[in-house]
Order: sequence, then C-alpha cells, then structure tokens
Amino acid sequence: MNLDKILAISGKPGLYELKTQTRSGFLAESLLDGKKISVSIRHNVSVLSEIAIYTFTEEVPLREIFNKIQEKENGGQAISHKESKDKLEAYFSEVLPDYDEDRVYASDMKKVIQWYNILQEKGITDFTEPKEKENSEEE
Repeated sequence: MNLDKILAISGKPGLYELKTQTRSGFLAESLLDGKKISVSIRHNVSVLSEIAIYTFTEEVPLREIFNKIQEKENGGQAISHKESKDKLEAYFSEVLPDYDEDRVYASDMKKVIQWYNILQEKGITDFTEPKEKENSEEE
C-alpha cells in the first residue's frame, strides 16, 4: 500500500485507508482500530502523498521525510509524538535540517512523527513514488 490511499481527516485521530467511494463521499478504515467510517465531502481530508513540509529552498514531500526518518531509525519507530517541543524540534532538525522554522510548527512535527509511527507499526514502510505516477509525468 502506498501513501495515495492513506488519509488524514481533520477532527479524527490517526490515519485512515481509503476503501471505496460512495455517493456522498467515501468509506475509510482507521489504521488505529480498524473501524470503518463514512466520510462526507464536507470533511477536510488530506491525502498523505499530497502533503509537503516547507524548507528554506523548496517543499519536501512527506514520503521523503518518512524515508529519512526510516533511515535514521533503521526501519524502527521514531520518538514519541508526545515528547517536549524542544525534543521534537531537535529530532526534526536531524531529519530535515533546513526546515523553515517560521512555517513548520511543533504541531506539524507531532503529526509527521505520529503518522510515521502509525504507518511503521502497521507495516506500511514503502514510501517510494508509485511507478504509474512517474510514467505519467514523463509523457
């Protein structure tokens, strides 16, 4: 499974896997507890493959940050997202040294680390770009 099917839904904890589309939205399954929920088009939903983090020179896709965390932790869990703001900032600077401190908040760092840990725990560790997307961009 790649990040194109993983969703963050505002107001709902954790991450969700996109299951199927419905007339009024879609059906998603929680990666935390496996419960299925119906999500309407009124919810604010973000697909993880579309999220990026600001640096001073560019926006780095979330998949690249997950890869860097995975390298740093040798495929294991990252630090807890509940660590102090100072520890989160220090950790994030090791992973992405040139992140823009003015536009990337501690709450963003918490989410990235929490999401990585959820995905890693569920065995979703392939953060590479899907092949179909690369081919369509070349054409």
